[in-house]
Amino acid sequence: MSTSPKVFVAGATGLLGSQIISALLDRGAPVRALVRPGADADKKTALAALRSRGLEVVEGDVTDSAEALAEAVGDAATVISAVQGGPEVIVDGQANLARAAAKAGARRFIPSDFAIDVTKLEDGDNFMIDWRRRAAAEYAHAGLEVISVLNGAFYEVMVGFMGLVDWDRGTLSHWGDPDQPLDLTSVSDTAAYTAAVALDPKATGTLRFAGQVLSMRQFHEAVQRGSGRTLELRHLGTADELRAEIERQASRTQNPFDYVALQYQWCMVTGKAKFDALDNDRYPQITPTSVTDFVRAAAPTA
Repeated sequence: MSTSPKVFVAGATGLLGSQIISALLDRGAPVRALVRPGADADKKTALAALRSRGLEVVEGDVTDSAEALAEAVGDAATVISAVQGGPEVIVDGQANLARAAAKAGARRFIPSDFAIDVTKLEDGDNFMIDWRRRAAAEYAHAGLEVISVLNGAFYEVMVGFMGLVDWDRGTLSHWGDPDQPLDLTSVSDTAAYTAAVALDPKATGTLRFAGQVLSMRQFHEAVQRGSGRTLELRHLGTADELRAEIERQASRTQNPFDYVALQYQWCMVTGKAKFDALDNDRYPQITPTSVTDFVRAAAPTA
């Protein structure tokens, strides 16, 4: 029987949430997950695999009443939020979850802050980071110890969502100084660090982890090594020109998600959201995957 305190995870069917649960179960922790009703077949299959390893599942949503959420949290000592979405989820939902966690008697809350250094940014630098800071202001007085886990940019986002790598055209594009250091981590390693933090009774405050710290020039070289392909490194413009492009796109659309990838890139290439120091040494048992090894496993074959 496990002696670890129970951990409650919201956002359990997402890519990060599911891997946080897996990492916690690997460490022998009892885990309860909040799952929205009506999960699709793939998510049900993934949940079934986790349940076979001991995961306890309760149906619900972070927007449920505080009473219902508190009942779902139950006897968990730590609540982890790995939710994604708009302000109704990131701000209102997380504040609601934190209040429910406190009502249930939980002691610690790890919010969905998994990103670049949110503490260094200002309103308007990145609207998704703005939401996270608004959420932090909402749950600051919930009566919980809040521990933020920051990981820089996900490898998966750098290679995929941001559109930097074009395998068909054989290019890797970037803005700004190609030698500006960037904090990068895989989803799997972020999950491992989050599980370690959740089960570490001495963990507190904001903790920063990175699988690797690479410039765009070094990232380009690592992607080439991992993929075995030659990619042209394309410079798209300066950081100031990137900012102008963001403003141009913002003036043409009411959907900020159309330019959020550019906002993240601006925060990174300017160095504004760069970690000052890393906490990797706190958990030496975790050996992060390199960008080269990640790409070797994930890149499409030529």
